Amino acid sequence: MPKPRVLLADDHRLVLEGFRRILEGQYELVGAVEDGRALLDSAKKLQPDIAILDVSMPLLNGIDAAVQLKKICPDTKIIIVTMHADPDYVRSALEAGASAYVLKRSAVDELEQAIQAVLAGRSYITPLVTKEMIDVLLSKTPETPNGTRTLTTRQREVLQLLAEGRTAKEIANLLSISSRTVEFHKSQILTQLNLQTTADLIKYALTHGIVQSA
Repeated sequence: MPKPRVLLADDHRLVLEGFRRILEGQYELVGAVEDGRALLDSAKKLQPDIAILDVSMPLLNGIDAAVQLKKICPDTKIIIVTMHADPDYVRSALEAGASAYVLKRSAVDELEQAIQAVLAGRSYITPLVTKEMIDVLLSKTPETPNGTRTLTTRQREVLQLLAEGRTAKEIANLLSISSRTVEFHKSQILTQLNLQTTADLIKYALTHGIVQSA
C-alpha cells in the first residue's frame, strides 16, 4: 500500500527539519516550502494527500493559502501546525478548509494523531485548545461587514504584501498584474476597511493576523 504523500510548509527551516525527522519513513515527504505561494505552486504540481502548514508565512499566510489550496487540490487534507492558540485562528483555519489544528508546543505524537484522523476523514483539534476556547469559537458571532471577510481573495493577497512592506511594482510582479491594478486594489481596501494610510493597513493586518510582527 503506498504511503500517504505529505507536503510541508513553514517559514522556519528548523521546523521543517523537525517535521522531516518525525514523519520520514512512515510517509512520503514530497516537498518542503517556506511561503504560502510556494505551497500553492508545489501543491498544484504534486497533488499531496496531506499539506501541513503554519499560519504565519510570508507572501501568503496559511489561512488564505488554505482557502486557495482547497480550490486547486480539493482532495488534499490540510493540517495547521502553529503557535497560535487563539480561538479566532482556530475558527479561521477550519472555515478555510483545514481538517486539523495542532499547536507547535503539542506533544510529537499529536501530529501523528492528527494525520491519522484526517486520513480517516475526521477532524482533529488539539486538546491544548481548551474547552473554554472552543466554547468561544462556537459562539463567536461573524465578523462585521467592514472586516476582512468582505475582502476578495486578491484584495487579501494585496493587503498582506503591502503590510510586508512590498512596493506596488513588487506586488504586481508577484501577482502577475499591473502596478495600476495594485494601486486600485489598495484604494478599494482602504475604502472598504475605512482606513486612511498605508500605516493603517499595516496596523490592521497585524491586528487581524494577516501578517505577524517580526
